[in-house]
Amino acid sequence: MTANIAGLDMKVTKEKAAKNRQALVDAASRLFRAKGMDGVGVAEISKAAGLTHGALYAQFASKDALAAAAMSAGLERSLKALTGSAGERPSALGAYLDFLISTRQRDNLSTGCPMTASASEVSRQDESVCASFVAGFEAMAREIEAVLGPSALEATARQRALLIMAAHIGTVAVARAAFKSEPALSDELIETARQLLGQIGGEG
Repeated sequence: MTANIAGLDMKVTKEKAAKNRQALVDAASRLFRAKGMDGVGVAEISKAAGLTHGALYAQFASKDALAAAAMSAGLERSLKALTGSAGERPSALGAYLDFLISTRQRDNLSTGCPMTASASEVSRQDESVCASFVAGFEAMAREIEAVLGPSALEATARQRALLIMAAHIGTVAVARAAFKSEPALSDELIETARQLLGQIGGEG
């Protein structure tokens, strides 16, 4: 009986640790996008997750390690949102562009694509955060490359996919910056980018 109880305690402890880790990653992912990586400390993240500093450092060696995990989780969540509950990849470029270059992405900073929220900050972070950003960027670029149509441009499919991804990040970032003072320009940026990137991607 004692062994069984000990085994149960160990299982509960592992499950609790996993829940704590997920709560920290979710809180960090949301706060980093809303306030910036440099604008949020471990105290605020721990509080938002309903945990203590000790619980945070029991899961992550540093804020950088947590930031890398949060970046990866946010990018994975964005991809899942695009593919839907069935997990099926869209077969047309339009579905990707409608998701990535939209007023929904612009207006939902804390729940939108983490690349558009953090691109300007990532270079100042630890290498692990940069690696998470690059991995997500490459993964999405491969998704887009797979659904590109023919184009008259003298560029490979990969080159076009990389351009579309970079333009998506820049467009949403500038549209956010312009929205408060020039909402019409913000809308125009999104509409223009959506149209022209569709052409670059060979959208019919």
